[in-house]
Order: sequence, then C-alpha cells, then structure tokens
Amino acid sequence: MMARWLKFNATGILGVGVQLTVLQLLKHHGLNYLLATALAVEAAILHNFIWHERFTWRIRTRLDPKSPLKRLLHFNLSNGAVSLVGNLLLMKMLVEWFGVPVLPANLCAIVACSTLNFAIAEFFVFAARRKQNDGELFV
Repeated sequence: MMARWLKFNATGILGVGVQLTVLQLLKHHGLNYLLATALAVEAAILHNFIWHERFTWRIRTRLDPKSPLKRLLHFNLSNGAVSLVGNLLLMKMLVEWFGVPVLPANLCAIVACSTLNFAIAEFFVFAARRKQNDGELFV
C-alpha cells in the first residue's frame, strides 16, 4: 500500500500542476474563481484518473474485468465529489473569509482533500477483487 500511496501522490503532484494551470488560465480570462475552480478540479480529476489507471493501480486495473468507463464513473462520483465539494468550500472560506490569494488557497484545498481521496480510490474505486473461480485476492 505504501508504494501505491507514493504513486498516488506522484500522480497528484502532476494533477496539481494541471489544476493550478487551468485555474490560472480561466481566472486570467475573467471567469469567477469558484467556477474556474470547479472546471480546474474536473480537469485534474480526469488527468489523475488516467494516470491511476495506467500507473498507480495498473496491476488491479489489468486484472479487474470492470470497464474503465465504470471506474471513471465511480472515480468521478467519489474522488471527484470530494475534490469538487472540498475545493469549493475551502476556496470560499480561504479566499473570502481569510483573504488568501486564489492559487495558494487552491493548493491548501488540494492537500486537505488528498488523504480522503486516496482511501476512497484504494478501497472503493480500485479496490482489490477476488477472482471468481478460486476466491484468491489480487492486488
């Protein structure tokens, strides 16, 4: 699990770059910071899902017959919901209540949501499955 945690965080660092870049571009073009945050989070969710499929949980996704589209739906409804709701709530609080600039506030929100997102991905979206024929657990 430690190796997956490290891979999850490596992917997450790349996703942070995607999210902050999209957020900055959208803000620069005049979008409200909360709408820009929502769109930037979704861009990072899609980016991270692709990397988790091919890197973080690669062994599980190869052995799991569940389709990638079904996992994407589960990922978006779980990790996506945590990231979106967490980011929007924390952004509103940090920016409007405490006067934190948008990009540092967004970075704080990302860090705050990451541990819960790993647990959801590890135990729900990319959970280890038992083989149907012999009950053997694969990771």
